[in-house]
Amino acid sequence: MPQQMHDKGARMRRTRLLITTVLTCAGLLATTSAATAAGAGAGAGAATTAPHAPAAAASCGVTWGSVPKAGHGTGTRPLTDVRTGRHDCYDRMVLDVRPGTPAGSPAYRVRYVDRLYQDGSGRRIDVGGGAVLEIVATAPAYDPDTYEATYPGRGGKPLPGVNLKGYKTFRDARFGASFEGTTQLGLGVRARLPFRVLELGDRLVIDVAHTWAASR
Repeated sequence: MPQQMHDKGARMRRTRLLITTVLTCAGLLATTSAATAAGAGAGAGAATTAPHAPAAAASCGVTWGSVPKAGHGTGTRPLTDVRTGRHDCYDRMVLDVRPGTPAGSPAYRVRYVDRLYQDGSGRRIDVGGGAVLEIVATAPAYDPDTYEATYPGRGGKPLPGVNLKGYKTFRDARFGASFEGTTQLGLGVRARLPFRVLELGDRLVIDVAHTWAASR
């Protein structure tokens, strides 16, 4: 009888130990699964809420460069107006010449200069901005036959009627001189930026890009 009771007690202890082991393993598995699920959930949330990269700016396709540019037109008609305008990729200056004969666009030279010096006198003209474009064109500000003024520019003064407030690139526009059949202007810009020159019959157009990156 004592031996039977001993065997029965031993079996009961083994049973309790087995049950305890099973429950402990089950608890560990449940804890591990919960931690894994929580980690996966956190990772998914981070991927979902991660900010997207900004879309690339629309390209303006500017490939003009900033080297001096020149045209060899034969036009000598007088200058009648200077206008400016704003565009998505560049600021624009337009030199209007008087329609008529002789036909042809004026010859021109447009280049960056360290300082602007007035044609004829050599006097320095201060032009605002981080860089200065000198514009010279065979479009005098007077009638070559009568010598009457066709454009009211005054040496060293801002261009009449030109307001550059709100422009991205243009900073200042000055009249240099009208001397020996040519007119000289100084265009102050934000920095040394790419530019182009277009010959459009009765107009000479200078566009200066907003950036070197050529994007809006």
